[in-house]
Amino acid sequence: MTETPTAHTPAQEQARAQFTVPAQHPMVTVLGSGDSLLRVIERAFPAADIHVRGNEISAVGDPGDVALISRVFDEMMLVLRTGQPMTEDAVERSIAMLKASDNGTSDGSETPAQVLTQNILSSRGRTIRPKTLNQKRYVDAIDKHTIVFGIGPAGTGKTYLAMAKAVQALQSKQVNRIILTRPAVEAGERLGFLPGTLYEKIDPYLRPLYDALHDMIDPDSIPRLMAAGTIEVAPLAYMRGRTLNDAFIILDEAQNTSPEQMKMFLTRLGFDSKIVITGDVTQVDLPNGQKSGLRQVQEILEGVEDVHFSRLSSHDVVRHKLVGRIVDAYEQYDSKYGTENGAPKGVRGKSGAKGTKGK
Repeated sequence: MTETPTAHTPAQEQARAQFTVPAQHPMVTVLGSGDSLLRVIERAFPAADIHVRGNEISAVGDPGDVALISRVFDEMMLVLRTGQPMTEDAVERSIAMLKASDNGTSDGSETPAQVLTQNILSSRGRTIRPKTLNQKRYVDAIDKHTIVFGIGPAGTGKTYLAMAKAVQALQSKQVNRIILTRPAVEAGERLGFLPGTLYEKIDPYLRPLYDALHDMIDPDSIPRLMAAGTIEVAPLAYMRGRTLNDAFIILDEAQNTSPEQMKMFLTRLGFDSKIVITGDVTQVDLPNGQKSGLRQVQEILEGVEDVHFSRLSSHDVVRHKLVGRIVDAYEQYDSKYGTENGAPKGVRGKSGAKGTKGK
């Protein structure tokens, strides 16, 4: 996109930028169906005038806005050249990244195109890739470090991206097996009241891990891989006393580990293995005021070589937009009233039972 200054106005100098979409890219891929992508850009820069004529796009307005609009279209074209379509969400995230870089609040040099075109795993007709800058850094950290902690609120892709990296490592023969584990801790419910055998009682706590696996591996092959021990899904208690070699190990819902369980799990690490630990320290379900192992381990291992902490926020939520707003609303409420998840600290629900939040 080329920029040129326009006539001066009493208020401020305006700039003009013009962008020509290459003929091989239909305008609908750039503007979106019903101009939906263009509307996203217009909402982000309400003071600028953006016009489209044929395959020419022009923008007039504040020099800073026009420069950012120019960069947005440049980044969109870089993504489109890879064959990946642009979505409204991708455009919104690209604009947010560019604005953060422009105002100095971004601490890295990664561009939107670099984030949005990093493929992790292609499976069953879809490609799994990071959607935010922090997600990209999380994925990169998994490549670079032996132990990675992914800490952040619900919907930030902590577990899903870790699962994709595990499947990628298995398919490329970097590891011989995947081990997925969770602590079987109730979130206000009671395990003992569930019907069935011990395995049937535990299964609901491991179900999210199975669901992610089904997205990434042919469902028909999963029972065979599990029977062969290539994929293992088990409660955290089953890790005790083992040494896990040549494996990609994921501990999910790690906020519900005790300090003792966290130490036990970390010391299972064997040769040629990698560990990813995910959790949300704002949703601890441990009983009797027990300290969360995930909270404590940050104080113990921060700065230890080959251990990395990736922290994600509401800006990295990739579920419905409302999820990010809900996370922010709870944080603001807790900050204002000194509560935890909207309730007095150490109290869960209406029963008034104390000590259900980790300190």
